[in-house]
Amino acid sequence: MAKMYFGHPVNTYGTEQESELVEKIKKVFPGHEVENPNQPHHEEGYQARKSRGERGRDYYFKDVLPNMDAGTFLPFEDDMLGAGVYGEAEFLADAGKPIYEISIGGVITRLELDESRRLSVEETRKRIRG
Repeated sequence: MAKMYFGHPVNTYGTEQESELVEKIKKVFPGHEVENPNQPHHEEGYQARKSRGERGRDYYFKDVLPNMDAGTFLPFEDDMLGAGVYGEAEFLADAGKPIYEISIGGVITRLELDESRRLSVEETRKRIRG
């Protein structure tokens, strides 16, 4: 079965919205297993890299994303993409994998990367930490 990565801001982790969006992705892409980064084994992989003095985010770019066949990404309500989410989408696009965008309302369309929608790390942190 093909694998679909679901990149989304960490402030949506564990929410009803996250569950609803995962279900929507499964309906639209029935031949794909949805890989949600909000899983204990992904947190463990992230922390393991950090404990070795590496960047935790390298876990996703070196261990998770190379095994994905496509990606669906959630922007913030104003249509901006967090730094990490954008980077993940860019990684898959650069690898020739199809990428999609899912709106908060669950509408899925092709994602066309546009730097003007990319938030800086600082802007992203400010949004996810409220």
